[in-house]
Amino acid sequence: MLDLSTLDFGKGNGLVTVVTQDAHTGDVLMVAHADREALEKTLATGEMHYRSRTRGLWHKGGTSGNVQRVVSLTADCDADAVLARVEKAGPACHTGAETCFGVGPVDALVALDRTLTERAATAPAPGEKPSYTRRLLEDRNLRLKKIGEEAAELVTACADGDKARAVEEAADVLYHLLVAVRPLGVTLADVKDVLARRAAPPAAKQTLTLP
Repeated sequence: MLDLSTLDFGKGNGLVTVVTQDAHTGDVLMVAHADREALEKTLATGEMHYRSRTRGLWHKGGTSGNVQRVVSLTADCDADAVLARVEKAGPACHTGAETCFGVGPVDALVALDRTLTERAATAPAPGEKPSYTRRLLEDRNLRLKKIGEEAAELVTACADGDKARAVEEAADVLYHLLVAVRPLGVTLADVKDVLARRAAPPAAKQTLTLP
């Protein structure tokens, strides 16, 4: 559990810096400040609270609905900053942008996963030719066949020592893999969670993980 008594609020005149990160994508959503009261509210409610120099204590999303549910809170090595990993209900920025830095997914696989989500949720209009992704999503046999074909091509490229081709084929395998598991309800986040558990890193210093 994050022990607030170990945080150094004195350096920031009662405040610590909070870097808020999307727990699923790794995107840095925003940077703000919090005092002891804000962090106590965060711990008590499971949703991010901050302290603004102009607005005072504020509950992120309390008005807009774009709340940030806490996944974990981790103090930095100097105990004067906190990394908040969250699940967001909407854009982090007051401008309506996903992040306060105006950038999209920093991870190409995350961007691909989002595109697959959109393709799976949107059927082609009447008379419109379905995209390749949509065809794969609708045809189980085609999905499985393509995984085998792309994997075989990657094996051949590796056997031939062809680095450039291996990179291209590896990208194709990752794409077809994510498409193949999508109809089962499996997302990139699910796969990354398994990999994270297998990595089993040492427990982060001063970390709170909420259920």
